[in-house]
Amino acid sequence: MIWKRSAVLRFYSVCGLLLQAAASKNKIKGSQGQFPLTQNVTVVEGGTAILTCRVDQNDNTSLQWSNPAQQTLYFDDKKALRDNRIELVRASWHELSISVSDVSLSDEGQYTCSLFTMPVKTSKAYLTVLGVPEKPQISGFSSPVMEGDLMQLTCKTSGSKPAADIRWFKNDKEIKDVKYLKEEDANRKTFTVSSTLDFRVDRSDDGVAVICRVDHESLNATPQVAMQVLEIHYTPSVKIIPSTPFPQEGQPLILTCESKGKPLPEPVLWTKDGGELPDPDRMVVSGRELNILFLNKTDNGTYRCEATNTIGQSSAEYVLIVHDPNALAGQTGPDHALIGGIVAVVVFVTLCSIFLLGRYLARHKGTYLTNEAKGAEDAPDADTAIINAEGSQVNAEEKKEYFI
Repeated sequence: MIWKRSAVLRFYSVCGLLLQAAASKNKIKGSQGQFPLTQNVTVVEGGTAILTCRVDQNDNTSLQWSNPAQQTLYFDDKKALRDNRIELVRASWHELSISVSDVSLSDEGQYTCSLFTMPVKTSKAYLTVLGVPEKPQISGFSSPVMEGDLMQLTCKTSGSKPAADIRWFKNDKEIKDVKYLKEEDANRKTFTVSSTLDFRVDRSDDGVAVICRVDHESLNATPQVAMQVLEIHYTPSVKIIPSTPFPQEGQPLILTCESKGKPLPEPVLWTKDGGELPDPDRMVVSGRELNILFLNKTDNGTYRCEATNTIGQSSAEYVLIVHDPNALAGQTGPDHALIGGIVAVVVFVTLCSIFLLGRYLARHKGTYLTNEAKGAEDAPDADTAIINAEGSQVNAEEKKEYFI
């Protein structure tokens, strides 16, 4: 009986522990469900920020939004602060959302959503306001710039938060070697940034657009740009272009003086052999062209074109050789002298080959006869020499050689 009573008490004790654990678990779960949830917000200056506070489970408990100064903005659906920029977006037991329009840099800070449980639960949301950089300005250019001068351009923009980035481009190619400076504005919230570009100009820079580009996260991938078109002054460059590569006697000839410079040189000066044109009636200057109506041998010489602008002077020369039409026609036919020279070389080589071959054959034949008579040279008298010679002939019959 005692044993049964003890077992029953133990059973109720275990059940009580299980019920207590379940109740405790449900209480913790409900407490977690009543915790407010918020998110940080980033907005561009002048834009609209949406602040949202959500609760998964709420037993009719009030929600409240307050600003960084701890002023209540909205308590449930009731507006507490008189600010026309702040409006209610949505209000329920599970959510309280408000909007702040025309956001300024002073609106930045930490906002608080409060859930009025016991105790009160809060969640923080930080509002970041981006300062939009002003349109950049390029300074330091004074027109015109002389070729070879050192140019210094400065690009500047203010009001960015965080500090903007400045990049330089010339002929669509980025220039990396630049100076960058960042300064804090008087409000101690935004920045003024500037970048300086130094380079030495030449005539190829005339008419080139130098671009300063400002990149910032508030610009939505659309950078702000400033552009400066360069004007470079330089001395003329001169070139003479003839109307025909082979001037012929009796035909006209036009010499064009092609000159480039900034400012453009006008007019040009034509001279022949260091003096004036000898025949103004037949040699007519029109703008940059020298027109010789019909050529003759007296026109041979050096023609000079000179161009001058406010920066300097330059010139070019053309040596005129008037050709005989008949001589030019003969040059167009076959070159008989060249052909005759080739034939002469071939004949000379052939004769040399025949001569060398004959000397070789003659030398070989003499050696053969000498060896044949070698036995007669060692004889003490004429009779022995004859006998030896006959013996040699016998031996020669035995050792015959054939030549083809």
